Amino acid sequence: MSAEVREHDEQLARRLLAGEPEAFTHFIEYFRPKIFHYSWLMCGNREDAEEVAQDTLLKVFESLNQLHEPERVRPWVFRIAKNVCLMKRRRSVFAPSHELSLDELMPSKDGSSRGARLQIADWSPLPDDQMLQRELTGVLEQAIRELPEAYRSVILLRDVEALSTAETAEILEVSTDVVKTRLHRARLSLRKRLDEYLKSNRPSPVIVHQN
Repeated sequence: MSAEVREHDEQLARRLLAGEPEAFTHFIEYFRPKIFHYSWLMCGNREDAEEVAQDTLLKVFESLNQLHEPERVRPWVFRIAKNVCLMKRRRSVFAPSHELSLDELMPSKDGSSRGARLQIADWSPLPDDQMLQRELTGVLEQAIRELPEAYRSVILLRDVEALSTAETAEILEVSTDVVKTRLHRARLSLRKRLDEYLKSNRPSPVIVHQN
């Protein structure tokens, strides 16, 4: 997370703690889309995500007296969002009956064994247009939703919300080494999914016949 973003978050939190009326509106406008995106990818259902975002913001405002470090407002908010999301998933009919192991998603030599070296496609010839970017975003978000919950939460907090390794570890109540391991494996899995998509959607080469 950039210094500018951290400063913006801190100033918004301090205004909120000071009771500025406009700060509440700005806080909701700023954090609600982030919480919704996180909870949508975690919960896998839009209605659940809407409720999680709403409940998280309510708990944030109810617990403002517990925000002792305004400079760390983002990890504080997402710790609340994580807990609300977990409770929602336990009650939701959309919660999966079985969480896949990340080993089932990792690259392999023959589609079943593990430990193969990734064969990464050359992405440079692909057209850099808005349609491709939208498609890749959709593929990436679907791949994130298919990750086991433990890995999904790490990559959302680290790569989407740009929290630090230490902040992510604190939110998830694990060690920094665990965060690093899960993040590395999750990124490999996502890279493999994107690579497979791009390989299958590469344009066919044009064959020029000479007379």
